[in-house]
Amino acid sequence: MPVLAYIASPRSGKKDKLLKELNAMQHCEAFSADNADILILVTDTPDMETEKKLQKQLNKIESLESLGMTFGYNDELQYKGEGDGHEDR
Repeated sequence: MPVLAYIASPRSGKKDKLLKELNAMQHCEAFSADNADILILVTDTPDMETEKKLQKQLNKIESLESLGMTFGYNDELQYKGEGDGHEDR
């Protein structure tokens, strides 16, 4: 189960729209930062295939300027003993 956290930067004037779009997506929960024009996005997908599909959906959002990962954990890799779960596969 990949759990990832991002800092999402909206296009100019699109913060509220982006927040609504992200929260409407399955496997996503977004929060507005109190002191900056950014959002915090947390995703939790059941498997890597779903994660890949979600990434493609995120790339298509027009109100999103940039997305930077700040944390990544993959329970599937931990269970298999393949590293610490932070690997990008």
